[in-house]
Amino acid sequence: METGHILLTLSIALFAGLMLSRVAKLVKLPAVTAYLVAGIIVGPFCLGAFGIGGLGFHHVDIKSYSIISDVALGFIAFTIGNEFRLSQLKAIGKQATVIGIFQAVLTTLIVDVALISLHFLMKDKLSLSAAIVLGAVASATAPAATLMVVRQYKAKGPLTDTLLPVVALDDAVGLVLFAISFGIGKAFLPGGEISFISIIVEPLIEVILSIGLGAGMGYLFTYFERFFHSRSKRLAMSVAFVLLTVGITLIEIPPIGGVHIAFSSLLSCMMLGTIFCNICDFSAELMDRLDRWTAPIFILFFVISGAEFDLTVLSDLLIVLVGVVYILFRCLGKYLGAYMSAKMVNSPETVKKYLGITLFPQAGVALGMAIKATDPIRGLGAEGEIIKNIILFSVLIYELVGPFLTKIALTKAGEVKPEERLSARDKHIEEMKKLKESEVATASEQK
Repeated sequence: METGHILLTLSIALFAGLMLSRVAKLVKLPAVTAYLVAGIIVGPFCLGAFGIGGLGFHHVDIKSYSIISDVALGFIAFTIGNEFRLSQLKAIGKQATVIGIFQAVLTTLIVDVALISLHFLMKDKLSLSAAIVLGAVASATAPAATLMVVRQYKAKGPLTDTLLPVVALDDAVGLVLFAISFGIGKAFLPGGEISFISIIVEPLIEVILSIGLGAGMGYLFTYFERFFHSRSKRLAMSVAFVLLTVGITLIEIPPIGGVHIAFSSLLSCMMLGTIFCNICDFSAELMDRLDRWTAPIFILFFVISGAEFDLTVLSDLLIVLVGVVYILFRCLGKYLGAYMSAKMVNSPETVKKYLGITLFPQAGVALGMAIKATDPIRGLGAEGEIIKNIILFSVLIYELVGPFLTKIALTKAGEVKPEERLSARDKHIEEMKKLKESEVATASEQK
């Protein structure tokens, strides 16, 4: 694929996302939904279908843009890690921990029961392995979509303060649940056997190594930041360490003594952000500048995610049926789990009522789990393809509807600020007008 075609495609994707976000604002939809729809438009089933280089994303080269998704998820995880400030955790740390773990586990159990029951009704279509693994995938949420909605509407309050740490912890718990369920699922394949290493040892190693890598990078990051006083250089250092952390987690490590070693970029970058925000005095200021720098990357991430949706899954009635069951029972698990656990820790009423709804979005982490299930060497074979297609269908629904539901929940909780009537450009014009009037008044007084 030519460099010119890559740049043209990315520019069209970014432009389409921005223009559709204006339309979304008119109909009061979150910008995230607009970016995903833009991805479908410039994806392989619309503009990309013409096969014209640079016009859109094509089936054959969509995966070559994965580096943007990897980088975007790294920055998203880093940003969420900055929500784990000790001052804030002292107030809601216990609540967020209990809610994050309880709702993730309950969601997995509810989806497992529903899909295993469905398996006995249609054994030749949905295997026991696929049902078990899908239950674990259900625990994951979409930190990117949630964070973008919170930022767009400048949400602030008890629900938002609880939501961001819960989303971060939720995905960490989800990764562990998936690793355990994945090992159990492989045991139910023909010729498979339950392995203590794949169910217990490897997930623990992944979590410990990821947290350790993130913590080490966080201390190194803070140490080297002290050598620079320029805001632009500090920003460049921030970008360098996030990219470095993501890069290390993507390196494939050969098995050691039969044990597969791997890192989670999400966990590592979350820990990087957590250490940085707690030991660096100017982390808040730097994060504000980083947010502006990463805005185009996040837009491209969601547009590319939309382009990756395989619309052909809608033609398979089996996938649609299992997908609908998966979606309904996952929503039930998230809502009940969040409500019950929030009640256990005496959270505010708004957290009890609306937190579960804000946990509905699902995308990147779930897709990553599904892709792992299709791995030709360590995956589940044909069962992995079924899991991937079901997750693709559910993500399509969740990502188009989820951000809108998150906005409604935050609004009902009274944590969404009214949008400014003046744009940034209009405010700048007003400020310049006032400055000019002040200068005229000063000149008059001097005369």
